Amino acid sequence: MRHLRIFVVTAEELHFSRAAELLGMAQPPLSQAVRRLERELGAELFDRSNHRQVRLTPAGSVLYDEACELLVREERLRSLVRRAVDGDVGTLRAGVPEDIAAPVLHALLAACAEEAPGLRVDLQEVSTQEQLRLLASGGLDVGLLHQPVDATGLAVGPEVAVELGVVLPRTSPLARLPEVGLADLAGHDLVLCPRDAAPGWYDATLDACRAGGFVPGRVRHARNPEFLLGLVAAGQGVAFERGTAACKEPRVAWRPLAGRPLVQRVAAAWPAQGAHAGAARFARVAAGVLVRDRVAVPGPATGARARSRPWEVVYDPP
Repeated sequence: MRHLRIFVVTAEELHFSRAAELLGMAQPPLSQAVRRLERELGAELFDRSNHRQVRLTPAGSVLYDEACELLVREERLRSLVRRAVDGDVGTLRAGVPEDIAAPVLHALLAACAEEAPGLRVDLQEVSTQEQLRLLASGGLDVGLLHQPVDATGLAVGPEVAVELGVVLPRTSPLARLPEVGLADLAGHDLVLCPRDAAPGWYDATLDACRAGGFVPGRVRHARNPEFLLGLVAAGQGVAFERGTAACKEPRVAWRPLAGRPLVQRVAAAWPAQGAHAGAARFARVAAGVLVRDRVAVPGPATGARARSRPWEVVYDPP
């Protein structure tokens, strides 16, 4: 390719000295490069019979057209490779929480397309625990994980957090309060995502309940948001959610928790070794989408969007 570049400049100038000057090299090495190219192709490229005027031979004219096209393609190839190294092209396999809401998907994919138009983001709806397994085995390049998780071997991006409130039957006396304390929930069952979906979040939730004076009589499990709301509406327990839960089901009410004891945190993570070049960019874009658009990543048990308080980045690693 270097010889082709030298040839193209010489063919355009039809003057070896001027071509060498443009290329920033001495004339003898330029002439040697042209001769080497002629030997490799088995054809003379320049008619040197007239010492005053160098002209292209028929073979040289054919090569000039092809060489110009090859050099353009080479530059495009180099650009694509550089973009791949920067994570701008290719396919990024990204895990997202279960039952993720449509506005989150739309905003996230749109932001990724704007940030890296050549990068195809293959979103997979997977629980936090399964994402961790796939990240370790190479099945995912990056995942949005409900915290806390064991991040051994993972790089972690900006963490985004939102405070949760409590979802109650609308007929509950507690629904008449402006806010509810965890201790006020004593005697109620709790509707929560299964532990195998997000063990860290599950355990942290129960720890916060106990610390606040609420020990659920029974923990009922619900992956589907409609099932969760149906259980609450039927008086089968209370649940911790974002503010829009009440909007989806008229038989339930949402109230903030006194002291804001429950904060749900989400952060993207990817393998620390052999990472996809687009993983860190995806983490940054995802956090920006959540903050900028006030779109809440759904919890392990529901797809509601945040209304109680906006999302905020609480940790941004250097």
